[in-house]
Amino acid sequence: MKLLLLLLTLITILGCSKEKIGDRLLPEPDKYEHLTVKNNININQDKNTIKERFTTPKGYDWVEERPDSFGYFIENFKLKPYESPILKYDGNPISTQHLHEAVFDIDTGDKDLQQCADAVIRLRAEYLYKTKRFDEIKFHFTSGDLVSWNDYKHGVRAFVNGNSVTFRKTADADDSYQNFRNYLDLIFNYAGTISLNQETKPVTKNSNLKTGDILISPGSPGHVVFIAGVCKNKEGKKLFLLGEGFTPAQSIHVISNPFHKNISPWYDLNVHDSETKTARYLFKPTNFRSF
Repeated sequence: MKLLLLLLTLITILGCSKEKIGDRLLPEPDKYEHLTVKNNININQDKNTIKERFTTPKGYDWVEERPDSFGYFIENFKLKPYESPILKYDGNPISTQHLHEAVFDIDTGDKDLQQCADAVIRLRAEYLYKTKRFDEIKFHFTSGDLVSWNDYKHGVRAFVNGNSVTFRKTADADDSYQNFRNYLDLIFNYAGTISLNQETKPVTKNSNLKTGDILISPGSPGHVVFIAGVCKNKEGKKLFLLGEGFTPAQSIHVISNPFHKNISPWYDLNVHDSETKTARYLFKPTNFRSF
C-alpha cells in the first residue's frame, strides 16, 4: 500500500488522484455467461512475443512496424508463458483471469503504483531507455510539472511547497537502471490519465491508428488501454489487439474480446464511435491518442 497519509496530503496539493474503480467498469463477466469467451482465432501458445503468439483473422495480415518504433518494441516484447495469471503488486492473482490472452514479462513493482496510465508510461519509458533516447524520457505530474529522467539521474528531486512543486539537487548522480525504476515510481505516484491525455496527440483517422497508440478516458475515475498490435486486410480495414494495466497495480496484459469471439482477441475499432467497449471498461467518448 502507498503511504496513505503522505499520499493523501500530496494528492490534495497536486490534484493528482489515481484511477479508481468507476461506474464505467463492465459487469463481472463470470456472472454473465454471454461475456465468457472461447477464441476462434488460433493462438500459438508456445511463442513468447505478441507478433509470434497471435495469428490474424482470415484475410488479414500483420501491419509491419519500423524496427526502431515504439510499436515494434511492443509487438516484440517478451511475454510470460501462455495462461500465466495476472498478478497484483503483492504477488496475489486478481479475481478475473479469463479475459486476457497474454501477460507481459515485466515487473509490476511491490507497491500499488503501476496502475493503468502507469503501465503505458512504463512501456513508453522502457522503450526510450532501451533506444537510448534519454532526452525524451520526461513526464508531467497531473499538476502540470514536468519531471525528466535527465534531471532525476543527476540528483534533482521534486519538493512540494504549498500549491507549487520546486526542484533542487539533493542526491548524487546515478544513471543506474535501479535509479531509473525509482524515477518511474515517482512518476507513477503523481501522473495519471489526465497528464497522459495532455502529453499525447489526438488520432482522428482510423488509417492513422498504429501499435503504441492509446484509447484513454482522462479523469478520476479514468482508464487507458494501448494498441498492442495491428493487422489489415486488402481493403485497408484494420483490426487491433489491446493491452492494459489496471487498478490495483497488476501485470500488464493483452485482453481478449468477449463481445466478438469470432475475431477475439482482436478488436474492430473506430475513432468516430461515440463509445468503445473493451473487456473490462467502457470508453465514452472514444478518445484515441498518440505519442
